[in-house]
Amino acid sequence: MEATLARLGSSLLVPSVQELAAESLTTVPPRYVRHDHQNHPISLYGSRCPDDVPIIDMDKLISGDHMDLELNKLNYASREWGFFQLINHGVSSSLAEKVKMETQEFFNLPMEEKKKFWQDPGDVEGFGQIFVVSEEQKLDWADLFFLTTLPTHLRKPNLFPMLPLPFRHTLEVYAADLKHLAMKILDYMAKALKMKAEDMRELFEEGMQTMRMNNYPPCPQPELVVGLPPHSDAVGLTILLQLNEMEGLQIKKDGIWVPVKPLSDAFVVNIGDILEIVTNGTYRSIEHRAVVNSSKERQSIATFYNPRLDGEMGPAPSLISLTNTSTVQKN
Repeated sequence: MEATLARLGSSLLVPSVQELAAESLTTVPPRYVRHDHQNHPISLYGSRCPDDVPIIDMDKLISGDHMDLELNKLNYASREWGFFQLINHGVSSSLAEKVKMETQEFFNLPMEEKKKFWQDPGDVEGFGQIFVVSEEQKLDWADLFFLTTLPTHLRKPNLFPMLPLPFRHTLEVYAADLKHLAMKILDYMAKALKMKAEDMRELFEEGMQTMRMNNYPPCPQPELVVGLPPHSDAVGLTILLQLNEMEGLQIKKDGIWVPVKPLSDAFVVNIGDILEIVTNGTYRSIEHRAVVNSSKERQSIATFYNPRLDGEMGPAPSLISLTNTSTVQKN
């Protein structure tokens, strides 16, 4: 079990960017200056354009009148984009607002309070940054709080149980609702792929859920830093809740960075590396990044859903039987 959990990674302890930004800097410290993410073309359009991330309506997936059309849209979004915004998802707006407000309050706690949740040396869970492995490594212009939420027996006793109330109770309810939502999304994906539902459910139903709360403070030189460098998610499914209306998430489509415009009462959902494997390469895990700005912080909470810890990674048997071909090797 410990060896399996070690796959979450580790990280060195680093200074808080929120504290750094509070010093009213005019220039960025050298360790945060990065040039490797610049000079990539960005899609620049108005409020709506052909390059917008697809929007999927969960109500229409459920409705008999619109189900087939919306299922085709879900299939297209997952194949061609690897991302979509999900509306009418069934998570109550009052719960989402509580999550937003209380996560913001958590990030605004005094530093002495947040230090109680700092990452232990060599651990990725807690408050800090992720995958910092050397003192020379360039740092992201962001703070995060990462923790395991489900199953409950995998929660670290010094993290989730120590969260202040009512935040802890709100996250408890939110974790359960997001697990239910993730399974609904995966069920519809299986249906769109004509894949046996049990193939998906057997792998993910008792899966592992983690959350990463992200805080990207304003930066005096945003063009020199990156909030989160380009990457794909090494998970099954990611469900992102934007806590405010600030843009910053960008996805790479056909070599162009496309901004994801925040949509009220929507989740941003993306395919992870594991789901790309399970779908035999049909659904795509897409590179994405987070950029920052000089005027206002951007905050979000990403919920990652993974297969159960003893699950066997590989293309779903029912998909291989449809094509007689496996395009992805098992790990």
